[in-house]
Amino acid sequence: MTTSEHLQAPDLLATAPTPDSPDLLTLDPRGPVLLVGGYGTVGGELARLVAAERPVLLTGRSEQRGAALVRELGGAPNAAVRRWDLADPTPFTAAVSAVVGVVNDPDDRVLRAAARAGVPYVDVTRWTARLQRAATVSGLLRPTAPVLLSSAWMGGVVGLVAAALAERLGGADRVETAIRWDLADRAGADSVEFMDRLGLDYEVISDGWRRTVAPLTEARTVRIGDHPTRVARIDTPEQFTLPLTLGTTTATTRIGFSSDLSTRALLAAKHTGFFRWGRGDRWQSARRALLYSPGEGGTARLRVDVGHAGRTLTAVVEDRAGQAHLTAVGGLLALRRVLGSDGAPAAPAGVSFPEQTPRPAGVLADLAAAGVTVDIGSAPGLDAAA
Repeated sequence: MTTSEHLQAPDLLATAPTPDSPDLLTLDPRGPVLLVGGYGTVGGELARLVAAERPVLLTGRSEQRGAALVRELGGAPNAAVRRWDLADPTPFTAAVSAVVGVVNDPDDRVLRAAARAGVPYVDVTRWTARLQRAATVSGLLRPTAPVLLSSAWMGGVVGLVAAALAERLGGADRVETAIRWDLADRAGADSVEFMDRLGLDYEVISDGWRRTVAPLTEARTVRIGDHPTRVARIDTPEQFTLPLTLGTTTATTRIGFSSDLSTRALLAAKHTGFFRWGRGDRWQSARRALLYSPGEGGTARLRVDVGHAGRTLTAVVEDRAGQAHLTAVGGLLALRRVLGSDGAPAAPAGVSFPEQTPRPAGVLADLAAAGVTVDIGSAPGLDAAA
């Protein structure tokens, strides 16, 4: 092998399957949108939203589980279901117009297939470390289509609202998010898997400096709409992306339950060190008992405070259809972004994040059209840290 041959980069955009990426997607601008995990709790909500605009192809581990949803959506040509188990090495092939990942993809299998094929790609499921990995993988693959990593809280809704407020203020020095998790709401297991990482410290930007913080610390009470809510720190992707995209010097996200008793039990478990010594499979059921008790339906509520140049705007976001629906709305807006069907040219090739929308002024109208209310005002109701 000559020196020049040795230094030549591999053709990562080749369209033929390879041993490390056996799947073969092809771009068909008139084809369906592929929803990977398209019949789960969030996937089903997203399928209903997308199917109102374009055909969908749902995949998951079992075609039978998705059959009822396909019938609800009208069947062919509006919707179809096929098996694609990401743990099964059997190659998957399809001609699609875009891909949305609605299930954990720890080996970036779906991302690789879409990037190699030049198919627009959206993901709404990654916690911060996996989002960072996906951004790196995408950079190495040099995709010729958009890769929108829309995993900020609720499918990127936090990032979108932050961008809308930042445009009004002329910037975003501080972005602080408080989430009220409704214990009566529906939730898929994947939606709380990232919360099963509460024993792991993480890095944030605070007053322009990087520092490491522990989950469930720096608790305080925040008024989210009419609901005073005890909240504490949690690792979410927007705390990583907002300093890079909006130049934010402080990005903080906190979460609390609709039940103050449940929140205090969670904080007490953290105080005992449970999420550190209780890691591993042995204690998984006990951890999940604290974090995952899905109900029949509730209301998704969160608050985003954006400060710039001495001014602060607050947005209270509410979706009475619940957190799965709100996440699906975020996924729908991300899909429109990569396809250029939101009133602006499609996102450029390569990695981007929700808050990089070219039309932040239109975000609030888009959310309202999907049944999500966003009330904007000043920033009352923040109590001292305790």
